[in-house]
Amino acid sequence: MPTLLDLGILVEAEAFDDFGGWVLDSQFELQMGSPYLLAHGNGRPVADATTTISIPDGGEYNVWVRTKDWVPSYHPGRFNLLVNGIALDTEFGANDRDWNWQPGGSVTLATGATKLALHDLTGFCGRCDAIFLSRDDKAPPEKVDSVERAWRRRLRGIPSEPENAGIFDVVVVGGGVPGIAAALTAARLGDRVALVQDRPYLGGNASVEIGLRPRGVTGPLVDEISKRTTDGDLYAKQLLDREPNATVFLEHTVYSTVTAGSSIVSVNARHARSGREISLSAPIFIDCSGKAILGLYSGAETLFGQESKAEYRESLAPAQGDNSHHGNTVFFRTRMADSPVAFPSVPWATKVAKDFSNLGGQLEKPGVENAPGPLVVSPRQTPDSAVQPRMKMPLTHFWEYGQSLDPYTQAEQIRDYLLRAIYGTFSNVKTMEPQTYANLEFDWVAYVAAQGEFRRYKGDYILTETDIRDHKAFPDAVVQNGGAFCLHYPGNETYDFRLKYWEWDERDGKPYDIPFRCLYSTNISNLMMAGKHISVTHIAGSNTKFMGNGAQHAIATAAAAHLCKKYKTTPQDVCAKHMAELRTISTAVSEAKIGRSHLKANL
Repeated sequence: MPTLLDLGILVEAEAFDDFGGWVLDSQFELQMGSPYLLAHGNGRPVADATTTISIPDGGEYNVWVRTKDWVPSYHPGRFNLLVNGIALDTEFGANDRDWNWQPGGSVTLATGATKLALHDLTGFCGRCDAIFLSRDDKAPPEKVDSVERAWRRRLRGIPSEPENAGIFDVVVVGGGVPGIAAALTAARLGDRVALVQDRPYLGGNASVEIGLRPRGVTGPLVDEISKRTTDGDLYAKQLLDREPNATVFLEHTVYSTVTAGSSIVSVNARHARSGREISLSAPIFIDCSGKAILGLYSGAETLFGQESKAEYRESLAPAQGDNSHHGNTVFFRTRMADSPVAFPSVPWATKVAKDFSNLGGQLEKPGVENAPGPLVVSPRQTPDSAVQPRMKMPLTHFWEYGQSLDPYTQAEQIRDYLLRAIYGTFSNVKTMEPQTYANLEFDWVAYVAAQGEFRRYKGDYILTETDIRDHKAFPDAVVQNGGAFCLHYPGNETYDFRLKYWEWDERDGKPYDIPFRCLYSTNISNLMMAGKHISVTHIAGSNTKFMGNGAQHAIATAAAAHLCKKYKTTPQDVCAKHMAELRTISTAVSEAKIGRSHLKANL
């Protein structure tokens, strides 16, 4: 049987001692297999990422680096690997291939300490997943599957089974505004809650990594969550840290569930930096991921794409249903420096951005959107008379892409396409009016995309546009939502990273009821959901998706989890037998009629 030394030495980039100017990008782990380091310098090479490893047996080693050439033929993400200060001859990220183990030649290493460094050459999104030092010519496993995962576990000394991280009253997956609201509500009701978030920050699309502000019905709890520190981060983590009943698992990606019959028994999650895998058990689970991720793993029924007009008689629905959906968005901010700032040529962006030269729609700061930006009138710019008034506004979500792609398997492609569009547009502005914008530079560009639409759960009821417009009365009405129908239509004939049209239908401006039957799975007995993926049609979801609205769903589901514990029952049974009590608790939380200390004592 081969020893670990026979297999080689695996160095995960996310385990480097010092990231330097590189950033940890773990958002596509389920797609490409692993977190990785990203040289996100917006055209300025970033500082080296460095680490020191121990070589148990000196000799000659073959070097493999798992990387990606993210714009084939142009290679904007090139970098070197330095071994003990000497760069290998290979430029990595320049072989026209998607994620792959790129060979880097061989090196002779002495027993003991060896220093490795990732040296960025461009500042444009070079990426390194891992380095493998082997004693033979056999390439590491390329396919992302259970065999490859077991190979990594063994080389890193990670157990083959996840460690038990505890039994909770309720597990919440997804640390956006709905997930935070669910966890806070549960903890303050006296229930032991685990919140699992795949990012290093809480807030999801409202986090400091993205920066949107919650819309829809907000209220005191959302206002409490949404306060920001001076650096733009939400106060949410501090609020949860004060709750003895709450445990937060940051940078943990849920990768599977364990089920028994129609119930989830536990969820398994992997820590981005260490690779450590944990198992969390509970009688009730609340999915606030926005992706219906627990449902996909456990076999819950889901909905996807646009329903036809005939299916639910919705006025805003298309004549024919399809699988298109809201895309993702990348936010950015520019500024004028005190002196001229050079920007590299980006020929790999021209096919995307063409001559587009409008940098409007910036994020002014976290929580403040839709800021103007530099504009140079392009020869192909559509005359104002032909443009819908709303489309003339500098709105952040005009930078949107991926509506016809698979948001689960092509998210990295969507993010990268938007980065190419932003870099190309920035270059156009600087080159078309070089004197005016000589000092223009990027202040910030997000590498984490604001997520659009994924699959939605099917509950015991599917809410429709007509239900919302008619303010339909439900016997299981539990919370209220509000806001406009917000529909994004792609298809800009010249610039496919821009929306063609944006429907913003205010209705009558009044709030409407959400039935509890939309907040639990119709076929997984202990699974509830809150946020953009509740049981609604595509049109209805364009309204219920707002983060403030999702927080109201979350409050109701956390209150329902409390009643499931109290009565040792399921959400469906709570709906049938305990709606009055559920409404009482949900209203008390939403309207802050009780103190911040444990709500349980006040109800």
